[in-house]
Amino acid sequence: MQRAIYAAGDDVLKVGLIGCGGRGTGAAAQALGADPHTKLIAMADIFEDKVKGSRNQLRKIRGEQVAVDDDHCFVGFDGYQKVIDSGVDVVVIACTSTFHAPYLRAAVAAGKHVFVEKPHAIDPPGIRMVKEACDEARRKGLSVVSGLCWRYSPIVRETMKRVLDGAIGDIVAIQETYMRGPYRLVERRPEYSELEYQYRNWYHFRWLSGDDIPQSLLHCLDKACWALHEQPPVKAFGLGGRSSSFGAVYGDVFDHHSVVYEYANGVRVFGNCRAQTGCYGEVSDILLGTKGRADLIRGQIKGETDWRYKGPKANMYDIEHQELFASIRSGRPINNGDYMVNSTMTAILGQMVVYTGKQITWEQAWKSNWKAGRDEHSFELEPPVKPLPDGTYPVPVPGVTQLK
Repeated sequence: MQRAIYAAGDDVLKVGLIGCGGRGTGAAAQALGADPHTKLIAMADIFEDKVKGSRNQLRKIRGEQVAVDDDHCFVGFDGYQKVIDSGVDVVVIACTSTFHAPYLRAAVAAGKHVFVEKPHAIDPPGIRMVKEACDEARRKGLSVVSGLCWRYSPIVRETMKRVLDGAIGDIVAIQETYMRGPYRLVERRPEYSELEYQYRNWYHFRWLSGDDIPQSLLHCLDKACWALHEQPPVKAFGLGGRSSSFGAVYGDVFDHHSVVYEYANGVRVFGNCRAQTGCYGEVSDILLGTKGRADLIRGQIKGETDWRYKGPKANMYDIEHQELFASIRSGRPINNGDYMVNSTMTAILGQMVVYTGKQITWEQAWKSNWKAGRDEHSFELEPPVKPLPDGTYPVPVPGVTQLK
Protein backbone atom coordinates (compact mmCIF):
# COMPACT_ATOMS: atom_id res chain seq x y z
CA MET A 1 0.00 0.00 0.00
CA GLN A 2 1.18 3.51 -0.78
CA ARG A 3 2.69 5.37 2.18
CA ALA A 4 0.28 7.81 3.83
CA ILE A 5 2.44 10.91 3.26
CA TYR A 6 -0.49 13.25 3.93
CA ALA A 7 -1.76 11.65 7.13
CA ALA A 8 -0.92 14.71 9.24
CA GLY A 9 -3.57 16.70 7.35
CA ASP A 10 -1.46 19.87 7.11
CA ASP A 11 0.37 19.09 3.87
CA VAL A 12 -1.09 20.68 0.77
CA LEU A 13 -2.57 18.29 -1.74
CA LYS A 14 -2.12 19.59 -5.27
CA VAL A 15 -5.08 19.11 -7.59
CA GLY A 16 -5.26 19.12 -11.37
CA LEU A 17 -8.47 19.54 -13.37
CA ILE A 18 -9.05 17.93 -16.76
CA GLY A 19 -12.22 19.25 -18.38
CA CYS A 20 -13.24 22.86 -17.74
CA GLY A 21 -16.93 22.81 -18.63
CA GLY A 22 -19.76 23.13 -16.14
CA ARG A 23 -19.32 19.71 -14.56
CA GLY A 24 -15.55 19.97 -14.38
CA THR A 25 -15.71 23.41 -12.79
CA GLY A 26 -18.26 22.17 -10.28
CA ALA A 27 -16.21 19.09 -9.44
CA ALA A 28 -13.08 21.19 -8.89
CA ALA A 29 -14.97 23.55 -6.58
CA GLN A 30 -16.27 20.60 -4.60
CA ALA A 31 -12.82 19.03 -4.44
CA LEU A 32 -11.27 22.21 -3.04
CA GLY A 33 -14.15 22.64 -0.62
CA ALA A 34 -13.68 19.11 0.69
CA ASP A 35 -10.26 19.81 2.21
CA PRO A 36 -8.92 23.26 3.19
CA HIS A 37 -5.35 22.10 2.58
CA THR A 38 -5.77 21.64 -1.17
CA LYS A 39 -4.77 23.82 -4.08
CA LEU A 40 -5.70 23.68 -7.72
CA ILE A 41 -2.45 24.14 -9.65
CA ALA A 42 -3.19 22.96 -13.20
CA MET A 43 -6.13 22.90 -15.63
CA ALA A 44 -6.71 21.57 -19.13
CA ASP A 45 -9.36 21.64 -21.83
CA ILE A 46 -9.31 21.42 -25.60
CA PHE A 47 -10.72 24.97 -25.73
CA GLU A 48 -8.87 27.99 -24.35
CA ASP A 49 -12.05 29.90 -23.51
CA LYS A 50 -13.17 27.01 -21.32
CA VAL A 51 -9.94 27.03 -19.31
CA LYS A 52 -9.96 30.79 -18.76
CA GLY A 53 -13.64 30.90 -17.92
CA SER A 54 -13.35 28.04 -15.46
CA ARG A 55 -10.32 29.53 -13.72
CA ASN A 56 -12.08 32.87 -13.30
CA GLN A 57 -15.18 31.19 -11.89
CA LEU A 58 -13.21 29.01 -9.50
CA ARG A 59 -11.22 31.99 -8.22
CA LYS A 60 -14.48 33.65 -7.24
CA ILE A 61 -15.61 30.52 -5.40
CA ARG A 62 -12.37 29.25 -3.82
CA GLY A 63 -10.07 32.25 -3.82
CA GLU A 64 -6.43 31.56 -3.00
CA GLN A 65 -6.95 27.80 -3.27
CA VAL A 66 -6.93 28.37 -7.04
CA ALA A 67 -3.21 28.77 -7.71
CA VAL A 68 -3.18 28.11 -11.44
CA ASP A 69 -0.59 30.20 -13.25
CA ASP A 70 -0.93 30.97 -16.94
CA ASP A 71 1.74 28.42 -17.79
CA HIS A 72 -0.36 25.75 -16.07
CA CYS A 73 -3.44 26.44 -18.17
CA PHE A 74 -3.09 23.78 -20.81
CA VAL A 75 -5.06 23.83 -24.06
CA GLY A 76 -5.35 21.05 -26.63
CA PHE A 77 -5.69 17.32 -26.91
CA ASP A 78 -2.41 16.74 -25.05
CA GLY A 79 -3.39 19.01 -22.17
CA TYR A 80 -4.54 16.12 -19.98
CA GLN A 81 -1.04 14.64 -19.92
CA LYS A 82 0.47 18.02 -19.09
CA VAL A 83 -1.82 18.27 -16.07
CA ILE A 84 -0.83 14.78 -14.96
CA ASP A 85 2.86 15.67 -15.36
CA SER A 86 2.57 19.04 -13.57
CA GLY A 87 3.30 17.81 -10.06
CA VAL A 88 -0.27 17.19 -8.94
CA ASP A 89 -1.27 14.61 -6.35
CA VAL A 90 -4.92 14.30 -7.36
CA VAL A 91 -6.49 14.47 -10.81
CA VAL A 92 -10.14 15.46 -11.32
CA ILE A 93 -11.40 14.12 -14.66
CA ALA A 94 -14.72 15.56 -15.76
CA CYS A 95 -14.50 16.14 -19.49
CA THR A 96 -16.06 14.77 -22.68
CA SER A 97 -17.00 11.20 -21.82
CA THR A 98 -15.03 9.47 -24.55
CA PHE A 99 -11.82 10.66 -22.83
CA HIS A 100 -12.60 9.36 -19.34
CA ALA A 101 -11.13 5.88 -19.77
CA PRO A 102 -7.77 6.80 -21.37
CA TYR A 103 -7.27 9.76 -19.04
CA LEU A 104 -7.97 7.57 -16.02
CA ARG A 105 -5.44 5.04 -17.30
CA ALA A 106 -2.81 7.75 -17.80
CA ALA A 107 -3.37 9.24 -14.33
CA VAL A 108 -3.10 5.90 -12.57
CA ALA A 109 -0.01 4.97 -14.59
CA ALA A 110 1.58 8.18 -13.29
CA GLY A 111 0.70 7.30 -9.68
CA LYS A 112 -2.06 9.87 -9.15
CA HIS A 113 -5.21 9.64 -7.06
CA VAL A 114 -8.27 10.19 -9.25
CA PHE A 115 -11.81 11.45 -9.19
CA VAL A 116 -13.43 10.50 -12.50
CA GLU A 117 -16.90 11.41 -13.69
CA LYS A 118 -19.39 9.03 -15.20
CA PRO A 119 -19.80 7.43 -17.66
CA HIS A 120 -16.41 5.88 -17.14
CA ALA A 121 -16.39 4.60 -20.72
CA ILE A 122 -18.77 4.56 -23.67
CA ASP A 123 -17.94 1.20 -25.25
CA PRO A 124 -16.67 -2.27 -24.25
CA PRO A 125 -12.97 -1.67 -25.07
CA GLY A 126 -13.15 1.48 -22.97
CA ILE A 127 -14.65 -0.19 -19.93
CA ARG A 128 -12.09 -2.99 -20.12
CA MET A 129 -9.46 -0.23 -20.02
CA VAL A 130 -11.13 1.20 -16.91
CA LYS A 131 -11.03 -2.20 -15.20
CA GLU A 132 -7.32 -2.53 -15.88
CA ALA A 133 -6.66 0.98 -14.58
CA CYS A 134 -8.66 0.42 -11.39
CA ASP A 135 -6.90 -2.89 -10.79
CA GLU A 136 -3.56 -1.12 -11.19
CA ALA A 137 -4.67 1.63 -8.80
CA ARG A 138 -5.54 -1.01 -6.22
CA ARG A 139 -2.07 -2.54 -6.53
CA LYS A 140 -0.47 0.89 -6.16
CA GLY A 141 -2.60 1.95 -3.20
CA LEU A 142 -4.20 4.83 -5.08
CA SER A 143 -7.70 6.14 -4.49
CA VAL A 144 -10.16 6.12 -7.40
CA VAL A 145 -13.52 7.74 -6.69
CA SER A 146 -16.39 7.64 -9.14
CA GLY A 147 -18.81 10.36 -10.16
CA LEU A 148 -21.68 7.92 -9.64
CA CYS A 149 -22.70 10.30 -6.89
CA TRP A 150 -25.77 8.51 -5.50
CA ARG A 151 -23.43 6.02 -3.84
CA TYR A 152 -22.47 8.93 -1.56
CA SER A 153 -26.01 10.15 -0.79
CA PRO A 154 -26.89 9.69 2.91
CA ILE A 155 -30.56 9.11 2.02
CA VAL A 156 -29.80 6.47 -0.60
CA ARG A 157 -27.09 4.83 1.50
CA GLU A 158 -29.38 4.33 4.48
CA THR A 159 -32.32 3.19 2.36
CA MET A 160 -30.14 0.77 0.41
CA LYS A 161 -28.68 -0.63 3.63
CA ARG A 162 -32.18 -1.53 4.79
CA VAL A 163 -33.04 -3.05 1.41
CA LEU A 164 -29.90 -5.19 1.47
CA ASP A 165 -30.75 -6.21 5.04
CA GLY A 166 -34.08 -7.61 3.80
CA ALA A 167 -36.59 -4.82 4.52
CA ILE A 168 -38.50 -5.49 1.28
CA GLY A 169 -37.71 -9.21 1.09
CA ASP A 170 -36.30 -10.65 -2.10
CA ILE A 171 -36.22 -8.20 -5.00
CA VAL A 172 -38.31 -9.39 -7.94
CA ALA A 173 -38.21 -6.33 -10.20
CA ILE A 174 -36.74 -2.82 -10.38
CA GLN A 175 -38.06 0.16 -12.31
CA GLU A 176 -35.41 2.74 -13.20
CA THR A 177 -36.50 6.04 -14.75
CA TYR A 178 -34.57 9.09 -15.96
CA MET A 179 -36.71 11.47 -18.00
CA ARG A 180 -35.60 15.05 -18.65
CA GLY A 181 -35.34 17.72 -21.32
CA PRO A 182 -32.51 17.84 -23.89
CA TYR A 183 -29.06 19.07 -22.95
CA ARG A 184 -28.17 22.66 -23.75
CA LEU A 185 -27.06 23.32 -27.31
CA VAL A 186 -24.08 25.54 -28.16
CA GLU A 187 -25.13 27.56 -31.18
CA ARG A 188 -23.11 27.06 -34.34
CA ARG A 189 -20.83 29.98 -35.22
CA PRO A 190 -19.31 30.79 -38.62
CA GLU A 191 -15.80 30.34 -37.26
CA TYR A 192 -16.51 26.81 -35.99
CA SER A 193 -15.45 23.90 -38.11
CA GLU A 194 -17.84 20.96 -38.16
CA LEU A 195 -15.53 19.10 -35.81
CA GLU A 196 -15.28 21.98 -33.32
CA TYR A 197 -19.06 22.30 -33.36
CA GLN A 198 -19.37 18.63 -32.42
CA TYR A 199 -16.77 18.82 -29.66
CA ARG A 200 -18.55 21.84 -28.18
CA ASN A 201 -21.86 19.96 -28.36
CA TRP A 202 -20.45 16.63 -27.33
CA TYR A 203 -23.55 15.55 -25.35
CA HIS A 204 -25.42 15.43 -28.66
CA PHE A 205 -23.02 13.11 -30.50
CA ARG A 206 -22.73 9.38 -29.89
CA TRP A 207 -19.00 9.13 -30.59
CA LEU A 208 -18.30 11.63 -27.82
CA SER A 209 -21.01 11.03 -25.21
CA GLY A 210 -22.11 7.42 -25.70
CA ASP A 211 -25.77 8.60 -25.89
CA ASP A 212 -28.28 8.90 -23.07
CA ILE A 213 -28.19 5.49 -21.39
CA PRO A 214 -24.54 5.99 -20.30
CA GLN A 215 -25.11 9.71 -19.76
CA SER A 216 -28.33 9.71 -17.73
CA LEU A 217 -29.89 6.32 -17.08
CA LEU A 218 -26.53 5.05 -15.81
CA HIS A 219 -27.14 6.86 -12.51
CA CYS A 220 -30.30 4.81 -12.00
CA LEU A 221 -28.84 1.55 -13.31
CA ASP A 222 -25.98 1.96 -10.86
CA LYS A 223 -28.47 1.83 -7.98
CA ALA A 224 -30.09 -1.27 -9.47
CA CYS A 225 -26.69 -2.95 -9.68
CA TRP A 226 -26.06 -2.01 -6.04
CA ALA A 227 -29.40 -3.46 -4.92
CA LEU A 228 -28.68 -6.69 -6.80
CA HIS A 229 -25.33 -7.20 -5.05
CA GLU A 230 -23.36 -6.17 -8.16
CA GLN A 231 -24.44 -9.25 -10.10
CA PRO A 232 -24.45 -8.41 -13.82
CA PRO A 233 -27.48 -9.18 -15.99
CA VAL A 234 -27.39 -12.27 -18.16
CA LYS A 235 -28.81 -10.48 -21.20
CA ALA A 236 -30.88 -7.50 -22.30
CA PHE A 237 -33.17 -6.28 -25.04
CA GLY A 238 -34.68 -2.89 -25.68
CA LEU A 239 -36.05 -0.28 -28.00
CA GLY A 240 -35.44 3.37 -28.75
CA GLY A 241 -35.01 6.02 -31.37
CA ARG A 242 -35.80 9.63 -32.11
CA SER A 243 -39.39 10.73 -32.28
CA SER A 244 -39.59 14.42 -31.38
CA SER A 245 -36.14 16.00 -31.04
CA PHE A 246 -35.15 17.13 -34.51
CA GLY A 247 -33.25 19.99 -36.07
CA ALA A 248 -30.52 21.79 -34.18
CA VAL A 249 -31.56 20.33 -30.81
CA TYR A 250 -29.93 16.97 -31.42
CA GLY A 251 -26.95 15.60 -33.30
CA ASP A 252 -27.02 11.84 -33.86
CA VAL A 253 -28.29 10.58 -30.51
CA PHE A 254 -31.68 9.07 -29.64
CA ASP A 255 -34.28 10.96 -27.62
CA HIS A 256 -35.86 7.94 -25.92
CA HIS A 257 -34.67 4.52 -24.74
CA SER A 258 -36.21 1.53 -22.99
CA VAL A 259 -34.24 -1.51 -21.86
CA VAL A 260 -35.17 -4.76 -20.11
CA TYR A 261 -32.35 -6.50 -18.25
CA GLU A 262 -32.78 -10.17 -17.33
CA TYR A 263 -30.91 -11.72 -14.40
CA ALA A 264 -30.02 -15.31 -13.64
CA ASN A 265 -32.39 -15.44 -10.64
CA GLY A 266 -35.36 -14.26 -12.70
CA VAL A 267 -35.24 -10.61 -11.62
CA ARG A 268 -35.88 -8.03 -14.33
CA VAL A 269 -34.76 -4.42 -14.35
CA PHE A 270 -36.82 -2.06 -16.51
CA GLY A 271 -34.88 1.03 -17.51
CA ASN A 272 -36.43 4.02 -19.27
CA CYS A 273 -34.93 7.36 -20.22
CA ARG A 274 -36.14 10.24 -22.33
CA ALA A 275 -34.73 13.62 -23.35
CA GLN A 276 -37.60 15.49 -24.98
CA THR A 277 -39.05 18.97 -24.66
CA GLY A 278 -42.54 19.47 -23.24
CA CYS A 279 -42.85 15.98 -21.76
CA TYR A 280 -43.33 14.52 -18.29
CA GLY A 281 -40.10 14.33 -16.31
CA GLU A 282 -39.08 11.95 -13.55
CA VAL A 283 -35.95 10.54 -11.97
CA SER A 284 -36.69 7.58 -9.71
CA ASP A 285 -35.64 4.13 -8.52
CA ILE A 286 -38.47 1.82 -7.46
CA LEU A 287 -37.46 -1.54 -6.01
CA LEU A 288 -40.20 -4.18 -5.77
CA GLY A 289 -39.75 -7.03 -3.32
CA THR A 290 -41.67 -9.94 -1.84
CA LYS A 291 -42.32 -7.97 1.37
CA GLY A 292 -42.67 -4.42 0.08
CA ARG A 293 -41.22 -1.72 -2.10
CA ALA A 294 -38.53 0.94 -1.76
CA ASP A 295 -38.22 4.38 -3.30
CA LEU A 296 -34.49 5.10 -3.04
CA ILE A 297 -34.37 8.81 -3.82
CA ARG A 298 -37.25 9.61 -1.47
CA GLY A 299 -35.79 7.34 1.19
CA GLN A 300 -39.02 5.46 1.72
CA ILE A 301 -39.98 1.81 2.30
CA LYS A 302 -43.56 0.53 2.32
CA GLY A 303 -44.94 -2.95 3.02
CA GLU A 304 -44.25 -5.20 5.98
CA THR A 305 -41.81 -2.49 7.00
CA ASP A 306 -42.95 1.12 6.79
CA TRP A 307 -40.01 3.49 7.09
CA ARG A 308 -38.91 6.90 5.89
CA TYR A 309 -35.47 8.46 6.10
CA LYS A 310 -35.34 11.24 8.71
CA GLY A 311 -31.60 11.54 9.11
CA PRO A 312 -29.29 14.42 8.21
CA LYS A 313 -29.25 15.76 4.68
CA ALA A 314 -25.94 16.45 3.02
CA ASN A 315 -24.71 17.12 -0.49
CA MET A 316 -23.57 13.89 -2.13
CA TYR A 317 -21.32 15.84 -4.52
CA ASP A 318 -19.43 17.23 -1.54
CA ILE A 319 -19.32 13.90 0.28
CA GLU A 320 -17.67 12.02 -2.58
CA HIS A 321 -14.76 14.48 -2.53
CA GLN A 322 -14.61 14.62 1.25
CA GLU A 323 -14.24 10.85 1.40
CA LEU A 324 -11.67 10.90 -1.41
CA PHE A 325 -9.38 13.35 0.37
CA ALA A 326 -9.90 11.71 3.74
CA SER A 327 -8.83 8.39 2.22
CA ILE A 328 -5.66 9.94 0.82
CA ARG A 329 -4.70 11.56 4.10
CA SER A 330 -5.45 8.45 6.15
CA GLY A 331 -3.54 6.12 3.83
CA ARG A 332 -6.66 3.97 3.43
CA PRO A 333 -7.44 4.29 -0.27
CA ILE A 334 -10.93 4.12 -1.72
CA ASN A 335 -11.32 2.22 -4.96
CA ASN A 336 -14.77 2.36 -6.59
CA GLY A 337 -13.51 0.35 -9.55
CA ASP A 338 -15.70 -2.73 -9.18
CA TYR A 339 -19.01 -0.92 -9.35
CA MET A 340 -17.69 1.65 -11.82
CA VAL A 341 -17.05 -1.17 -14.26
CA ASN A 342 -20.20 -3.18 -13.54
CA SER A 343 -22.62 -0.28 -13.72
CA THR A 344 -21.05 1.39 -16.74
CA MET A 345 -20.97 -1.90 -18.62
CA THR A 346 -24.65 -2.42 -17.80
CA ALA A 347 -25.39 0.94 -19.41
CA ILE A 348 -23.25 0.15 -22.45
CA LEU A 349 -25.07 -3.17 -22.90
CA GLY A 350 -28.36 -1.27 -22.84
CA GLN A 351 -27.17 1.16 -25.48
CA MET A 352 -26.00 -1.70 -27.69
CA VAL A 353 -29.34 -3.54 -27.62
CA VAL A 354 -31.28 -0.37 -28.34
CA TYR A 355 -29.13 0.57 -31.34
CA THR A 356 -29.24 -2.89 -32.88
CA GLY A 357 -32.72 -4.03 -31.87
CA LYS A 358 -31.12 -7.36 -30.91
CA GLN A 359 -30.97 -9.31 -27.68
CA ILE A 360 -27.36 -9.35 -26.49
CA THR A 361 -25.83 -11.27 -23.61
CA TRP A 362 -23.53 -9.74 -21.03
CA GLU A 363 -20.70 -12.01 -22.19
CA GLN A 364 -21.16 -11.00 -25.82
CA ALA A 365 -21.15 -7.32 -24.93
CA TRP A 366 -18.16 -7.58 -22.58
CA LYS A 367 -16.03 -9.29 -25.24
CA SER A 368 -17.18 -7.00 -28.05
CA ASN A 369 -14.67 -4.77 -29.81
CA TRP A 370 -17.32 -2.28 -30.90
CA LYS A 371 -16.03 1.26 -30.57
CA ALA A 372 -18.47 4.09 -30.04
CA GLY A 373 -15.68 6.67 -30.15
CA ARG A 374 -12.32 7.01 -31.85
CA ASP A 375 -8.78 6.50 -30.61
CA GLU A 376 -7.22 9.56 -32.23
CA HIS A 377 -8.38 13.14 -31.67
CA SER A 378 -7.34 16.19 -33.65
CA PHE A 379 -9.04 19.17 -35.23
CA GLU A 380 -7.39 18.14 -38.48
CA LEU A 381 -9.26 14.82 -38.69
CA GLU A 382 -12.51 14.31 -40.56
CA PRO A 383 -15.61 14.19 -38.34
CA PRO A 384 -16.82 10.59 -37.86
CA VAL A 385 -20.37 11.78 -38.56
CA LYS A 386 -21.44 14.57 -40.90
CA PRO A 387 -24.74 16.37 -41.40
CA LEU A 388 -27.07 15.35 -44.20
CA PRO A 389 -28.16 17.92 -46.82
CA ASP A 390 -31.09 18.97 -44.61
CA GLY A 391 -28.74 19.65 -41.67
CA THR A 392 -29.74 16.62 -39.61
CA TYR A 393 -27.39 13.77 -38.72
CA PRO A 394 -27.93 10.07 -39.46
CA VAL A 395 -28.94 7.98 -36.45
CA PRO A 396 -28.79 4.21 -35.83
CA VAL A 397 -31.65 2.13 -37.22
CA PRO A 398 -32.68 -0.75 -34.91
CA GLY A 399 -32.83 -3.99 -36.85
CA VAL A 400 -30.40 -2.63 -39.45
CA THR A 401 -27.49 -1.13 -37.51
CA GLN A 402 -24.63 -3.51 -36.80
CA LEU A 403 -22.07 -2.76 -34.09
CA LYS A 404 -18.66 -3.84 -35.30
